[in-house]
Amino acid sequence: MQRDLRLEAVGRRYGVRGPWILRGVDLAVAPGTLTRIEGANGTGKSTFLRLLAGIDAPTEGRITGRPRTAYVPERFPAALPFTASGYLTHLGTVHGLSRTAAARAAGEWLERFGAAVHACTPMAQLSKGSSQKVAVAQALLAGPELLVLDEAWTGLDTAARSELERAVAERTAQGGAVVFVDHDPRRLAGVPHTVYAVRDRTLVARTGRVATPAGPHVVVEVHGPPDGRLPADARRAVTSAEETAPGIYRIAVPAPHSDLLLRTLLTARPPWHVARVEPGPKDPGPKDQDIRR
Repeated sequence: MQRDLRLEAVGRRYGVRGPWILRGVDLAVAPGTLTRIEGANGTGKSTFLRLLAGIDAPTEGRITGRPRTAYVPERFPAALPFTASGYLTHLGTVHGLSRTAAARAAGEWLERFGAAVHACTPMAQLSKGSSQKVAVAQALLAGPELLVLDEAWTGLDTAARSELERAVAERTAQGGAVVFVDHDPRRLAGVPHTVYAVRDRTLVARTGRVATPAGPHVVVEVHGPPDGRLPADARRAVTSAEETAPGIYRIAVPAPHSDLLLRTLLTARPPWHVARVEPGPKDPGPKDQDIRR
C-alpha cells in the first residue's frame, strides 16, 4: 500500500428517496495501520465496510487512493459450485495469481486455518466453521494491500481465531492496512492504531488512551546493538518493552503476534539475538514501558 485511502464527505443511502445510512464520513486509512470500527447493531458498520471495500459505491462524496482490496463479509455465501480448494484457486486467479501460485496459496491458507482436510470437500457440504475458514482464506490469498473484515472471527475455532490475528499482524507489518468490525470488545484489544464508532450516521473517532491488549502474552528477551532501537515492525507488534541494559530488551507481546515478532527480529539487519522466550501473564504489567504511545 503506497498511499492513504481517503473518504471525503462520503454518504450512502439505498434508493433515490431512501433514508441516509451514512453521511458526511471523512477518513484516511494509512499504510501499515489497523483500524477498529465499533457501533450498535443497525448503525451502518457493514455499509461502511462495503464502501471501504469497493463493494458499494457512495451516493455522495468520493473515495480516492483505493489499493488492492480483499473483503470478508459478515455473511459468506457457502453454497457455491466448487470444492474448498477449487474455490480458493479460482479466486486466486481472479486476484491476478497464476493458477499454480493460486493452488499453492490455497493449500497454504487451508493448512494455516486447520482446514486442509476439507480441501476437496464441496463448499455446500462444509460446516459453518469450515466455510468461515474458506471465507477468510480467500481474502488473504494474494496479500491484499487493504484487508476489510466484517465479523470475520465469528464461527472460527480458537486456533483459527489466533491464526487470523497472526495474519492481521503480518499484513500491517508488511505495510498493508486492515479495517475490522468484531462484536467481541476483547478482539485485538489495545492493538489498533485508531478506533472509530459509527454514530448518528457518521464516523466518530474514539478518544482516550487505548487499553493494553488482554489475553495470553509471551515474554521475550532480545539482544541487539548497544545503541540499537527495536525495528519499527517489531515495535508495532508488541505491547510493551523495557530496556534492561544497553541494547537488551525484555518484551511483552500478545501470543498471536509472537511468531511475527521473532521473525522480524531474526531477519533484521543487523539481526537481533533472541536470548529467551517464556510464557507471560495475561497482563504484561504496569511497570513495563508502553512503546506504542
